[in-house]
Amino acid sequence: MRLDDNDFHLFGLPERFEQSRADIDARWKALQSEVHPDRFAAHGAAAQRLAMQWAVRVNEARQRLLDPLARAAYLCELRGAAIGAESNTRMPASFLMEQMEWREALDEASDTAALEAVLDRTLDREAAMVAELQRLLDVANDAPAAAEQVRALMFIRRFRADAEARLVALEND
Repeated sequence: MRLDDNDFHLFGLPERFEQSRADIDARWKALQSEVHPDRFAAHGAAAQRLAMQWAVRVNEARQRLLDPLARAAYLCELRGAAIGAESNTRMPASFLMEQMEWREALDEASDTAALEAVLDRTLDREAAMVAELQRLLDVANDAPAAAEQVRALMFIRRFRADAEARLVALEND
C-alpha cells in the first residue's frame, strides 16, 4: 500500500463504476484494522501521525467509493476526463428544458403529494442516468460522455436536495 495509490488499488477493487457495498465495507474494515492509530501507540508520535494519515486516507477513499456520483467523477478523472463542474456547466438543451419543467413543477407544488410526485420523477430520472453512467464507464469506456453525465447528475442532486428541503418545510408547517 502506498498513500498515492488510487482508491481502487488501495481497496484492492477493480477500476470500474459497478461496485459492491459489501466489498467496499469489508475491505475498509480490513484496512482500518491495519492502519488504526491505536495499533501504533507504542511506536511513538511519528508512527501515530503516519497511522493517522493512513486512517484519514482510507476513510476518504471509502467515502468516495461508496457514493456513486463521487465514484463516477473519480473514475472520469482517472481516465483523463476532468469533470470541471466549476468551469463547465454546459448541458444539452433537452436536459435544461427538463430542469426548467422540474423547477416549475416544484414552484407550483403546494402540498405533500405534489412534492412527492416531483421527487419520484426526479428519482426515476436519476436512477436511469446512473444506469447509463455505469454503461458509459464499464461497457463503453467513454469517460468524456460519462463526465457530462456526472455534471448532469450533479444538477439533479442539487434539485433533489431543494425539493426534499421544501418537502420537510411543508411537513413541518
